Amino acid sequence: MDVYQEIRERIKKYPNALLTEESYGLSVTPEGGFTVWIASNDKYYSVGFEGWHEDFDSAEEALECFAWGLSNKCRLKIYNKGTNSYKWVTQSLENDEWENVSTTCLLFFAFWKKSNIIYKQNNLITS
Repeated sequence: MDVYQEIRERIKKYPNALLTEESYGLSVTPEGGFTVWIASNDKYYSVGFEGWHEDFDSAEEALECFAWGLSNKCRLKIYNKGTNSYKWVTQSLENDEWENVSTTCLLFFAFWKKSNIIYKQNNLITS
């Protein structure tokens, strides 16, 4: 399965989404949301939402995660220190409540700066 071709075909249904092809892979940026990207090599697929990312062994799992990131069932909780993001938590909407799924964070950040949290969500795919 060619995941890039599959995404190109599926995204045609959403003309307001920006599809960008990079040297590393593809990214989709819905209007008002966060960018979802995918990259692959011979061994695995990586899917990311801004600073969060996860690796998958199968194309099917990677495509499922990619689509989830573009849906209204996924939310990104972003921790900032000053103007720099240092922690990204994916959250899933389960029974009308947001539950943490996975976290990616930086090892080094400006811990002395003021903290704030922002939430971003895509609504490209609704259920």
